[in-house]
Amino acid sequence: MKLYATSIPQALPSWATVVSNNAGLIEVEINEQDPGFHSIIEELSTEIQTGIIGVKAGDLCQIFSIEMIDTNE
Repeated sequence: MKLYATSIPQALPSWATVVSNNAGLIEVEINEQDPGFHSIIEELSTEIQTGIIGVKAGDLCQIFSIEMIDTNE
């Protein structure tokens, strides 16, 4: 999984790697197989819609102080 951000903290978790940083757009790759990542996902899981459990990207970014790009703008 990849996230695109405008800012990230200096220290990222072991399961997150900066792939590129061009013109203020930072590409972060997430290792979805890492047990640490799975722990965070379990912690942040909520019912997004009736019967659908998931994690909002905004919640994941907020916990690590990553400012995500809004693709709707």
